[in-house]
Amino acid sequence: MKTKVGIVLSGGGARGIAHLGLLKALEDLNIKASHVSGTSAGAIAAAFYAAGYSATEILEILKKGQIFSFSNLLIKRQGLFAMKGFHDIYLNCFPANTFEDLQIPLYITATDILKGELVYFSKGNLSSAIMASSCLPLLFQPVEYDGNLYVDGGVINNFPIEPLMGQCDIIIGSYVNSIKKEVDKVGMNNILDRCFHLAMKSSVEQKTLSCDFYFEPPNMSQFSLYNLKNADEIFNYSYQYALTLEDQIKALNIQTD
Repeated sequence: MKTKVGIVLSGGGARGIAHLGLLKALEDLNIKASHVSGTSAGAIAAAFYAAGYSATEILEILKKGQIFSFSNLLIKRQGLFAMKGFHDIYLNCFPANTFEDLQIPLYITATDILKGELVYFSKGNLSSAIMASSCLPLLFQPVEYDGNLYVDGGVINNFPIEPLMGQCDIIIGSYVNSIKKEVDKVGMNNILDRCFHLAMKSSVEQKTLSCDFYFEPPNMSQFSLYNLKNADEIFNYSYQYALTLEDQIKALNIQTD
């Protein structure tokens, strides 16, 4: 009997490219998820994966569209960016633009900023859910969808394993925000990033106990959150690290037929 495999992908800005290294390693082993859950950058990668794109195809789409950079952003009067610049990219890649048209079930996490609640999207308008989940606060205007205002799902839950619990035989988790602990100094532009991920670390660590396989490439803080110039380097770094864990993945004894 085919094993039901759930994959959860964390947020992480441009570091989300590292998820693709793991997905490529799983492809090499003919392992395909039956369910996928993601937040922020992980939601973007998860959506393309659920639509049937390969890891290398997703990499090229993200690089060409500059999804994690600023070239597609529109400045608004409030001094914040708007995410509508990405809308056409998503519509081009997801013509039906619905969860229901995807090849596998997808769960996208976002934060309802007015209610202070976490929301899991799994049906309806796909591009709106992706933009809501990846709307970094203090950088983007909140995304309005169905009368509510949303920001990045990682604000409340940067490792949304919950929708997969009870639905999958095996859960694979990918977290791309490992922090180098032995540092002499931290630049001002890295302080917010470092504080944010240090604050989330304990809640994420607790959830990793529910993963049958947990993937966390070391020292990801060497890569920028907001710049795709190292996209190929991040992908290759992650892929090579995933290859070192191939025996652990095979030990899961995932049945693919």
